[in-house]
Amino acid sequence: MQHGYEIVERNVPFKEGEIDIIAEKDGELCFIEVKTRRTQAFGVEESVSPRKLRRLRLAAARWLEGRPWADVRFDVIGVLVAEGMPPQVRHTKGIDRGAR
Repeated sequence: MQHGYEIVERNVPFKEGEIDIIAEKDGELCFIEVKTRRTQAFGVEESVSPRKLRRLRLAAARWLEGRPWADVRFDVIGVLVAEGMPPQVRHTKGIDRGAR
């Protein structure tokens, strides 16, 4: 990743589901779901259902056991791969508290 993020772990499996990326930036720990799309019909925020976010939160809680992180957020990175166009990447921060 770029923009000052440090990758902590990738593809971390739990019974609740896999965490695609765990990264840190400026003391905030980010649990990141990566979604690839071939169409712009739905945005990346819509691709993470409330159920998926609950499972991501549960997996994050397991990962955080015994780790002292106070500031945590959940993000989505959407990659649009449309035929005949270069890939477009969109990083939506804080899907758990109203996307930014």
